[in-house]
Amino acid sequence: MKIVLQCAGRKNPQLAGSGFRTTDGRLVKFIANLGGVPINDQYIYARPDDLSDGQYSWRERLMEFNKDAESNPLRLLPAFRLYKPKVYENLVNKFGVKQVYILSAGWGLIASDFLTPDYDITFSNARNVPPYSYRRKSDHYDDFCQIPDDGDTIVFIGGKDYLPLFCKLTKELKGQKKVFFNSDASPEIGNGFSSERFNTTQKTNWQYSCAQALIDGSITL
Repeated sequence: MKIVLQCAGRKNPQLAGSGFRTTDGRLVKFIANLGGVPINDQYIYARPDDLSDGQYSWRERLMEFNKDAESNPLRLLPAFRLYKPKVYENLVNKFGVKQVYILSAGWGLIASDFLTPDYDITFSNARNVPPYSYRRKSDHYDDFCQIPDDGDTIVFIGGKDYLPLFCKLTKELKGQKKVFFNSDASPEIGNGFSSERFNTTQKTNWQYSCAQALIDGSITL
């Protein structure tokens, strides 16, 4: 069984100072749109698929960087430690690092041990989300899909804003896909997908409670 949990906006404080840098020493901050970004001399803002040097995109450079993950001179965190909520690490501790994946609005479907830089990209268009952070469904991203096509069951825990990307990236995979949701209406999903409502009165960050219920065994599959 593979478990996929959507990403979180809150990042680990250990990220401070880590990541790609420009030749003049500025830290690269990944966002969804370049319009309206705050003025900050410490950062240069970029989208994941922008060209980093006129030849390779930042995404391509990140993939190349992960080929030698042990050296890690950029001091990037593995994805399951990138996010501040403890549930990501709890999932890895329970099910193993090779069985846990994260659906990232910035990078796609990534392995839990994939070294990942800080980013401020989300599918949520809530009032407190700045325009430069909001990824529209029409925006083009060369999203990663790092989950293997081995026929294993894939469980997705995430909100309705993230569900279309999960379905797009996994629809061709052979395994059965199960989606947990928390809304009055069942989500629109295609063949090869099934859904189950996670019963809770919690509306915000319900996905963390659902993931913890899976860890505790109160949800059985």
